[in-house]
Amino acid sequence: MERVRGAGAVLAVLVVLGAPPAAGEELSGVFQWMVKHECHFINGTERVRFLKMHIYNREQLLHFDSDVGVFVGDTPDGEKVARDWNSDSELMERVRAAVDTVCPHNYEIVTPFSVERRVPPSVSISLVPSSSQPSPGRLLCSGMDFYPAPMQVRWFQDGQELPEHVVATDVVPNGDWSYQVLVLLEIPPRRGVTYSCQVEHVSLEHPLSRHWEMPPDTVRSKILVGVGGFVLGLVFLALGLGFYLREKSS
Repeated sequence: MERVRGAGAVLAVLVVLGAPPAAGEELSGVFQWMVKHECHFINGTERVRFLKMHIYNREQLLHFDSDVGVFVGDTPDGEKVARDWNSDSELMERVRAAVDTVCPHNYEIVTPFSVERRVPPSVSISLVPSSSQPSPGRLLCSGMDFYPAPMQVRWFQDGQELPEHVVATDVVPNGDWSYQVLVLLEIPPRRGVTYSCQVEHVSLEHPLSRHWEMPPDTVRSKILVGVGGFVLGLVFLALGLGFYLREKSS
């Protein structure tokens, strides 16, 4: 019954919004009628709201809201269709029952891989070059492949939180029911300081932290080793020369 009325509404809207073609001519353009259903759940199925939207060429004509209990027109043409559908007691009984039939049924199907699903993030810290600032670059904390989307990422310096100078991307879906987020620490890292990226997520019993320290400067280390070896060589040379002179004088 509803599908028949829907088809009739489509025909009526097409006649109203677009003049019928002349005899022998074909329709041009694209005409799309879309029906969208939404089930909103609060605290599981304790509070459920059912929405049904009828959309023509990306314009919503009318909708049904279980909290209201009737179809409501969103355009003048939609108001006409809403009055017609609201007068059909059989149709309205079926639509009003969807909040107790369609929504709870779908909730049981979707819950295991949506509401109850937990995937912990993979967290790492990397040093990335800065295009606008001189080296040594900036620290980037990457949170990858986690679910659900909400996640908190914080930066610390020697145990002290750095609430400022932090730039984060939006949480981005990977397209496989997982998400990722990148959080950049804008201040350049300093040698001798420990930086930590701490992540809090519903899949983790405790916050997850990754630590990073500036690696030693290899060139500087080689110079220091060379200087130390040279000084040590001079010491042994002085000792050897002193021993030689002492033996010679005796």
